Amino acid sequence: MEFKDLEIFQLVADKGTISEAAKELNYVQSNITSRIRKLEAEMNTPLFNRHRRGMSLTPEGKKLLTYSKRILLLTEEMKNAVQTNKEPSGKLEIGTIETVMHLPQILSSYIKKYKEVDLSVFTGVTESLVEEVLNHKLDGAFITETDVHQDLLSYEVFEEELVLISDTHVTTLEDIKEKTILCFSKGCGYRARLAEWYKNQNITPKKIMEFGTLETILRSAVMGLGVAFVPKSEVKQLEKDGLVQFHTLPDQYSKVKTVFIRRADTYLTPTIEKFIETIESSKQWNRT
Repeated sequence: MEFKDLEIFQLVADKGTISEAAKELNYVQSNITSRIRKLEAEMNTPLFNRHRRGMSLTPEGKKLLTYSKRILLLTEEMKNAVQTNKEPSGKLEIGTIETVMHLPQILSSYIKKYKEVDLSVFTGVTESLVEEVLNHKLDGAFITETDVHQDLLSYEVFEEELVLISDTHVTTLEDIKEKTILCFSKGCGYRARLAEWYKNQNITPKKIMEFGTLETILRSAVMGLGVAFVPKSEVKQLEKDGLVQFHTLPDQYSKVKTVFIRRADTYLTPTIEKFIETIESSKQWNRT
């Protein structure tokens, strides 16, 4: 079995057709077909169901796909491990919650210094980002600090304060009880903190509205649609302009750390190592 056979197998599984895989690799279709048949002969089992719309994995094919991903990932790590003097380069896929205050500064500094890196950034909530790092879909992610999974390493980025914001007509706890909660989807660390406070206050939210962006949440709060639990640094100007007012919660709910996570069992490539060094440098920038 050759590594290339596994790469072709994975691509066909992803594309669903021989023709799409051949087009991606710039191969003739007969070459792809013969490599797949060769792999099936070596495995002594059909790996794909063939049908008019294309190809789908058999149960055995799905099992092989899991092992194939592990093998190719280890192969890439092996190559990186012996190239110790290699400058950062290649793909770097990072996830982030939407409210990382210093992220533009970190990304700008890294990209300017390491021009050979193809950096992609994906947004999400803490819970989903953790899963994507664990499943090797992301090289790392900025998340709200939680109980760190045993397979992850975390690096503190910064600490900040969260505040509950509302329009200027909300003044008492009774007013807050009646308001809709404006938040990200389940899995958001800020939402979990606020839910814990509500629970300890014996408050059952009347309604919860989920949004995809912080900007929409803030605009909705200004318009009086509800209350939101957000980083104070993001809403200082809104409060200064008299568009919202702050409701401070105890430190156990409002003090929160943002951390960067990566898998503990993956090789620390120069690309990710220098990214972590940039994060560490950002702490110095923001102290001065």
